[in-house]
Amino acid sequence: MESKTGGGSESLTSEKLASIDDEEVLNKMLDGVADFEERRLIRAALRDLLKKKREKREQDRGLRQQDLRQQGLGKGGAAIGVGRVSTNQQPLPNKPGGHPSPSTPVGRAAGRAGPAAAFPQKGSSAEAPNAKNVKQMLLDWCRAKTEPYEGVDIQNFSSSWKDGIAFCALVHRFFPDAFEYSTLNPNKPRDNFQLAFSTAERLAGCPPLLDADDLVRMKEPDWKCVYTYIQEFYRCLVEKGLVKTKKRP
Repeated sequence: MESKTGGGSESLTSEKLASIDDEEVLNKMLDGVADFEERRLIRAALRDLLKKKREKREQDRGLRQQDLRQQGLGKGGAAIGVGRVSTNQQPLPNKPGGHPSPSTPVGRAAGRAGPAAAFPQKGSSAEAPNAKNVKQMLLDWCRAKTEPYEGVDIQNFSSSWKDGIAFCALVHRFFPDAFEYSTLNPNKPRDNFQLAFSTAERLAGCPPLLDADDLVRMKEPDWKCVYTYIQEFYRCLVEKGLVKTKKRP
């Protein structure tokens, strides 16, 4: 297998891709190749890289939370989020796009590893969310953001996403001018997946961790894959300032 770069030609292998620790480099490589096998290798490298970074962030987060508990900084209204620690934050502001923005239970989310909860309790220490809580809050966030959209009923991270409409609705909520939602056809899941993933990659910088062809071959999407992708999409929105938190006056 040969991949031409910089006017030359060099062999593209999993080992070489694994040595790249920059998402932007891998994304540019993905944009520059058309061969199916090469794209598959690059996507796999992206997934592995993001997994490693996510595990590192989780480890760092655990250490920070431990320090907070030891120093007593978690008392008096601290909000502990996955990826970062922030204080005195309000729920997510409404987003533009011509649709009503329902209140979201993931309001105090911040950080690179996806949404997280704030657990300030009067007269008690803040409590770090566990994985189950974070998963449920991310699901609630998705449900709230897509509630105004016809044909979307998010109840889980698997069957609720199988026709691609939920992905399109979530992306459209933040990028309403990217495509016409009303023209989507739930009977064309491959087209819907490709539209959502390509738009999220182009406008939010979210790497295409899921493959449309793989998804359409499944009876139902693997919830872990969908969950990971939505976490990454959320992280990209936070980085671009499309999901914000505000300090109380």
